[in-house]
Amino acid sequence: MESLQGHFLISTRQMPDPRFQEQVIYLCAHNEEGAMGLVVNNPSQDITLLDVLHGAGLPIPERPLPPVYIGGPVGMDSGFILYSAQKADPSSLDVADNIFLSRDLRLLEKIARDEGPEEYLFLLGYAGWGPGQLETELMDNGWLTVPAGKDVLFHTADENKWKMAAFRYGIDISVFGDVIGYA
Repeated sequence: MESLQGHFLISTRQMPDPRFQEQVIYLCAHNEEGAMGLVVNNPSQDITLLDVLHGAGLPIPERPLPPVYIGGPVGMDSGFILYSAQKADPSSLDVADNIFLSRDLRLLEKIARDEGPEEYLFLLGYAGWGPGQLETELMDNGWLTVPAGKDVLFHTADENKWKMAAFRYGIDISVFGDVIGYA
């Protein structure tokens, strides 16, 4: 299978895992060893970026802070910064065109000092799949895959991302898969 790195996984009505109902995952890695992605439309109700910055002993910016997202059920003690920039921070993974992933505390320090990227999401945890696991879920119609877009990732309200990620490609995800036909 061709790599889906840099694509959205959009849960369908056939998604059997309730943790992923109406979720959008941005795939950061996908190869023969498995896949790793981040849920980008699930803001935490309990943890704020202010809490994270306080906990790390970092300065608190004057501007309003974005939410902290629950990136997935695995490694909830791991923080990730998914961001857009013209140039990657040295310790970042190049995911797609001008989209990078970092776990480096120095990047969080830059964000706290208003020197970091303007477009970013801070996430705790991730979604992971072993070899062939994601492909099985795709064959079972649990996910719809579409190329990701920065507009949905960084500029769409969280409650609209699930529908908008699919709608960009003319798909009404709310009814996707309700009718199955054979040719």
